Amino acid sequence: MHALIIEDESLIAMAIEEALRACGFTSFDVAVSTEEAVAAAARKCPDPITADVELRPGCGITAVQSICSAQQIPVLFITGSPGEVRIRMPGHTLVEKPFEEDHIMEAIKVVLDNRDG
Repeated sequence: MHALIIEDESLIAMAIEEALRACGFTSFDVAVSTEEAVAAAARKCPDPITADVELRPGCGITAVQSICSAQQIPVLFITGSPGEVRIRMPGHTLVEKPFEEDHIMEAIKVVLDNRDG
């Protein structure tokens, strides 16, 4: 399975990738901006998206809205700005930073189960 990680801090992106690998994901795109995220999703449709809210430059919520306007893709927000997600994307699963690897592993299973059920 393929995941799109929208995260502008490389160490955090690597930690997310490691957690997703433990869940069975085998390929990844990492995008550091809204524009890169939209382009990456156009090149290869991700099975889930993980997204931070605050990017330099851009916004993960804006990227997700753009990508998901044409197709439904499961999304997990991993952010230090949970209030923004609750306001702009209510009902989406989120993990607050700082996080433990098992938080991501549990949340991605919920996101994928919601897609299937």
